[in-house]
Amino acid sequence: MKPKVLFLQTEDSTFWSHRLPLARAARDSGYEVVVAVRVDAHGERIRKEGFKLISLPWRRNSLNPFYEISTIARVVGLYRAERPDLVHQVSAKPILYGTLAALFCGVPAVVNALTGLGFVFISRSVKARLLRLALCAGFKAAFLKAGSVVIFQNQDDLDMFRALGLVSAQRALLIRGSGVDTAHFVPSPEREGRVLVVLPGRLLWDKGVGEFVEAAQRLTSAGVDARFALVGDRDGANPAAVPPQKLALWKESGAVEWWGLREDMREVYAQAHIVCLPSYREGLPKALMEAAACGRPLVATDVPGCREIVHHDQTGLLVPVRDAGALAEALNRLIEDRALRLRLGERARRLAAEELAQEKVAEQTLTVYRRLLGECPVPGVLQ
Repeated sequence: MKPKVLFLQTEDSTFWSHRLPLARAARDSGYEVVVAVRVDAHGERIRKEGFKLISLPWRRNSLNPFYEISTIARVVGLYRAERPDLVHQVSAKPILYGTLAALFCGVPAVVNALTGLGFVFISRSVKARLLRLALCAGFKAAFLKAGSVVIFQNQDDLDMFRALGLVSAQRALLIRGSGVDTAHFVPSPEREGRVLVVLPGRLLWDKGVGEFVEAAQRLTSAGVDARFALVGDRDGANPAAVPPQKLALWKESGAVEWWGLREDMREVYAQAHIVCLPSYREGLPKALMEAAACGRPLVATDVPGCREIVHHDQTGLLVPVRDAGALAEALNRLIEDRALRLRLGERARRLAAEELAQEKVAEQTLTVYRRLLGECPVPGVLQ
């Protein structure tokens, strides 16, 4: 019988955008693949890949104890019915609830993927700090499960979790994100006309959207001839979502354009001259990986996740976090210097092709699967 791998995460959209290449690689390597998510817009696409799709009623921002207990019970029922050989659990709730279910149901192998630390670790509010304490306690308990590993997307997060005593060195692995399709995202010549700077991502304060808009307003007021566009949609379930009224005011000001959610990101990067992500913290941002693969120069904040891709003055420019003035200066430097844009973009493409290709990431992750399932020996790991 084929070994069964079950992917547990909250949204079908993030499975489709981030985990699809890995799931395909697992299927093509002889694994049976089950996907358990909240089914919304991508259900039919997932089924057409040949994966078994199971819907779960996740509420990412819910703190209702009765609802969360019922969700845990559903996950337990799922694991008991499917009896997977290995579960790949992505982000906080699936990790915590899935590990409980794996313990109850005797799932032998567990891969926990931390894709970024999000609002709870970024926000300075009292509520976030209390949730952070609870979350750290939950992670510490979950990461003790025998036959489990934790995959981090950047070295900073891995080092922090080890320093806090949340995960042992033997269970912590570094695999850089979900990779990028370097055959699809390819370089193209810069287009003629005004320089276009885009920020691709969910419209969250934590993504540095406010600083981006302020930088655009400063440059526009100073007479810089460039366009600035936000490319993405609101995430209403996230506490850091930018209010619709604020987005409307920004559009009316004329300093920034809002293109909304786009599926044709390769075309977006082809139009862009500069790609910017002034985030407060990331796991490993897919948008920057895609933009790098397209040979675009990058501007990002000097924070975990971003600096894994943006090497200052090599693949892009790094600026201090929450500093709209420094962001405006960096953007203006690239707006005025085409030769610098081309040089940084060429090196960004090289980085993406050599280190971040999705095939490489998928093979690294499948090797973890094989180790956990005893298909290949690895001395000193997972003992």
